[in-house]
Amino acid sequence: MANKCIDSMERKSLLYKTNVEYGDYTVNHVQGCSHGCLYPCYAFMLARRFGTVKTYEQWIKPVIVNNAIELLVKELPKLKEKINSVHLCFTTDPFMYKYNDICELSIQIIKLINSHNIPCTALTKGVLPKELCDLSKDNSYGITLISLNEDFRKEMEPGSAPYKNRIASLKKLHDSGCKTWVSIEPYPTPNFIEQDFSEILESVAFVDKIIFGRLHYNKKVSAYKDYKAYYNDLANQVTIFCKERNIEYHIKNKTVTEI
Repeated sequence: MANKCIDSMERKSLLYKTNVEYGDYTVNHVQGCSHGCLYPCYAFMLARRFGTVKTYEQWIKPVIVNNAIELLVKELPKLKEKINSVHLCFTTDPFMYKYNDICELSIQIIKLINSHNIPCTALTKGVLPKELCDLSKDNSYGITLISLNEDFRKEMEPGSAPYKNRIASLKKLHDSGCKTWVSIEPYPTPNFIEQDFSEILESVAFVDKIIFGRLHYNKKVSAYKDYKAYYNDLANQVTIFCKERNIEYHIKNKTVTEI
């Protein structure tokens, strides 16, 4: 059964230059995220710090920006010469699981940005809509995947889409000729969950790019003995895996540590 955002809001601007190492410009056309990730979620931490939301319960009830298209119509002509690409999204999820109104708005936004000959990237813990197959092939679509264990997902990403659903939607776009990628971040240490890392890599071996990063902001990570060496080894596995299969890869800053 589909959900719908109960509340809406207006913003004064929508396109922002990012400071993220692999980002350019971004749009965040929703406040909050129903996926409710408990790593903890950096976006939620920031929102609470700056008073955008007060509680977790408020955060997981997404609020849609109802003037998003209007803002983009004004901002894109002014900024398009400066923009290489636009990412959806860094502080929310553009394809929030079972929120059709958010998914539909995200598709409208991508279409509008593409009409200015600007490609988009998108990342989700939801299901990538099949309608994306019909948009610009310069776009690139990704999922976050840090496990294949559904019990772990329900514990740490309680409102997100099942892992197999995410992978299936990504594979469908890949098979339709779309550029696809996966973000294996924030990857947990074995004291969270024991799992076969190579199995996760093999499940997304069809993608064009893999991004890997460690889990931050959680004391349980530093409590795991030799966690630095552990992440160094996983980063090396990603590097070898991608080189052998001619897959582009990126290891996030502060994932690898000199020991």
